[in-house]
Amino acid sequence: MLHSSPTAARFLAPAQVAELLSIGIDEVVELVYEGRLRGSQLGAPARWRIEESSLSEYLAEQSEEARRMALWRQANAASFPEVWGTSRRHGI
Repeated sequence: MLHSSPTAARFLAPAQVAELLSIGIDEVVELVYEGRLRGSQLGAPARWRIEESSLSEYLAEQSEEARRMALWRQANAASFPEVWGTSRRHGI
């Protein structure tokens, strides 16, 4: 029996990843092809397996992107004259 060490990579089937992300299996494989998830074709016959750690990294990237977009929208909204008012000082 193999004992997994804390550093041993754990692999998930595309269906498992698809369920976790609420997307289709084809989309999971596409994320692998795009390099956004790390995966390999393992076994005989070869089947896709996704590194669990890459899923965590992907989710962290998605969260950071959402955070940045929210900040951008917030900054963009603050630049509207309705927010800061009109004055000659601002050239309006």
